[in-house]
Amino acid sequence: MSSADPVRACTFTHVEGLEFDPQLRQLMTEAPLSRIQLPFGEGVAWLATRYEDVRAVTTDRRFSRAAVIGRNFPRMTPEPIVQDEAINVMDPPEYSRLRRLVSKGFTNRQVEELRPATQRIVDGLLDGMEEHGPPADIVRHLADRLPMTTICELLDIPEDDRPELRRRAVALMSFGAGNRDAQAQAKAELRAYFTELTAKRRRSPGEDLLSRLALARDGEELLDDRELAVMGMVLLVTGHDTSTYQISNMTYTLLTHPEQLAKLRAQPELLPDAIEELLRFIPFRKGVGIPRIATEDVEIGGVMIREGDTVHVSYLTANRDDGAFDQPDELLLDREGAAQHMTFGWGTHHCIGSHLARMELQVAIGSLLSRFPGLRLAVPPEQVEWNTSSIWRYPHALPVAW
Repeated sequence: MSSADPVRACTFTHVEGLEFDPQLRQLMTEAPLSRIQLPFGEGVAWLATRYEDVRAVTTDRRFSRAAVIGRNFPRMTPEPIVQDEAINVMDPPEYSRLRRLVSKGFTNRQVEELRPATQRIVDGLLDGMEEHGPPADIVRHLADRLPMTTICELLDIPEDDRPELRRRAVALMSFGAGNRDAQAQAKAELRAYFTELTAKRRRSPGEDLLSRLALARDGEELLDDRELAVMGMVLLVTGHDTSTYQISNMTYTLLTHPEQLAKLRAQPELLPDAIEELLRFIPFRKGVGIPRIATEDVEIGGVMIREGDTVHVSYLTANRDDGAFDQPDELLLDREGAAQHMTFGWGTHHCIGSHLARMELQVAIGSLLSRFPGLRLAVPPEQVEWNTSSIWRYPHALPVAW
């Protein structure tokens, strides 16, 4: 393959429900390392779809995230979602320094300490759902509320501010040329909000995560004011998106795979492994995310990628690669090795909040199934309405009965 090979125009939006994207399927079958053109940005990009190629790109420091800054790189959304100063567009050693500081305020132990409070929140939400009675909407009663509540409690964001922050976070993830101004405004508003909030936490720290980050030290290093504000914004947006949409997606997937649901009900101890398999199986987003730039010529999968080329990876196709997973298109809740999925990324930029998302999903899905042993869809699957305006894939409503 060379620069003379055809460029494939890709929108990655012609999907229904949670079907696997047929365009991604075609690419991973016909051209595992291909050249693509996306709806926004300039030029073309490489797209790696095989598990091993994705792992190679995400672990090789010759592919730089920081090099995308200042470029109008090929992307899915009118405006780049990421802030130029954000941790997810940094390279080592700057990235390593920031990650060490952030990890001091966001450890696995600290997340586990949140489990009892998360359980109380879930129990209260399910109380309200039971009181409402069937049919009840999983999105309204649980999915839309739990992750936002959890991350805002973690950051100690005032309750009155949360609905507006949620609106801005949703606007930030929209695509379509008509959303460009709204995206830019949402990004500016979120940045301004967290600049003010983190300044207050510098002056008067509490017990929340932002305060811990403000005080965290790595030797003599502290997060500076700009880094702290951007990190607060990143934690809000990424800290609730995955869990919000995956609660609904996982519930829908289980309720439309009755044999697997019965297995989980019969063996509730499978829950952690089942969550990993659901994370692997569900195509949770559309298209691709933040690319990398080759800083020198690099050969990947027998293809020479030239210095300066933009390279996207697809975690979705990596999760369905038959070279990495046996029967990858089957949902197998007792699958061995499901935790090697790439839903939270891979390599240096593996999601720092993945342990929070896992904990929330375990509590939410486990509690939902134990509380409502007769849970079922209240409408035929084909009547569930799915979001089409965002990079995220999720139902607008998921009516259930029990």
